[in-house]
Amino acid sequence: MASSSGTSSGSSLIQNSGSEENLQALMDQRKRKRMISNRESARRSRMRKQKHLDELVAQVAQLKKENHQIITSINITTQHYLNLESDNSILRAKASELSHRLESLNEIISLLNSNYGVFGDSNIYNEPPADSFLTPSNMFYLNQPISASADMFQY
Repeated sequence: MASSSGTSSGSSLIQNSGSEENLQALMDQRKRKRMISNRESARRSRMRKQKHLDELVAQVAQLKKENHQIITSINITTQHYLNLESDNSILRAKASELSHRLESLNEIISLLNSNYGVFGDSNIYNEPPADSFLTPSNMFYLNQPISASADMFQY
């Protein structure tokens, strides 16, 4: 019986040894499978990362293009604004000059009305005016613009 129990324990050792080898082979297979899966996952991760990087590079290029267009638009608008400011300044100066001229003309009309009695005296046409500057024949000088430039005052 001793020999049969020895044989039985030998066979059980062989079985245990075979079972351990199978278990080791199964673990190695799972380890290789996990390693392959991890490599594939890392490859997919690198691909996603590269795709994201490419999208960001494209977005940067698009934003730079839009930024350039906005800057160009701002420059054009600023130039247009400066031109309008210049035109507005010229128009204000002209309006001021015309206002002064109108004021002067109104003063002249007022002076003529008070001195010559346009609405009362009929003998205004019989008497020559005291000041020949204010005669109607000389009035066209009052409508002439006064022009001056730096070139007039050369030394």
